[in-house]
Amino acid sequence: MKSVYIFSLFTLLWPTALTFSVAPISVRNHRAFVSDTCLWAETVKEVTDDADTRMSKSVESVKTNLATIRTGRASASILDRIKVDYYGVATPLNQMATISVPSAQQLAVDPYDKSTLNDIQKAIAESDLGVSPNNDGTIIRINIPELTEERRKDMMKQCKSIGEEGKVAVRNIRRDGVDLIKKLEKAATIGKDEMQDGLDLMQKMTDKRVKEIDDIVAKKEKELSKV
Repeated sequence: MKSVYIFSLFTLLWPTALTFSVAPISVRNHRAFVSDTCLWAETVKEVTDDADTRMSKSVESVKTNLATIRTGRASASILDRIKVDYYGVATPLNQMATISVPSAQQLAVDPYDKSTLNDIQKAIAESDLGVSPNNDGTIIRINIPELTEERRKDMMKQCKSIGEEGKVAVRNIRRDGVDLIKKLEKAATIGKDEMQDGLDLMQKMTDKRVKEIDDIVAKKEKELSKV
């Protein structure tokens, strides 16, 4: 069982001291600590607010990752994950060039430094996008082919995988929050009723974010299913 501790005032005032005292929390208004996540809190609201913020970021991460999966139409976002070896540093392509969409089936990449044309072309060609970029000496053009049935199925699998990773992240955040709320009750910082209210809210937040992720994935799969 994990322990909940509060460091003595001596430790805070004398950071160079070689020794310090540690005492278990046993009175109200002390903060609870989850050692494996380094989260501090003294109210249920602090816990749920922090969890809600982190869950929201997990949902946004799912959106960002799904945007990089190409459909049969051109979208600059599919190049967001492309990194180019620029003087030995893996640099995001969108920091090295202007990316435009001249037509529904084509992307144009205009490097700020023309000497990087070949490196950018290579990075795109070796990615998992399944495209063949063309370099005319000034601009790299990428024709976006229609998805084959096999490629479409692969993209669907990627969508599901990204969605599942996002839901796991949300549930892990819930676990951390639940653990912390229980520690607050054990430390007598909150009562059992407040603890239960907090646990119920954590579950509602989790259900909401999981549904958001399911909806986002379903929308992307619908885009992929269009011929």
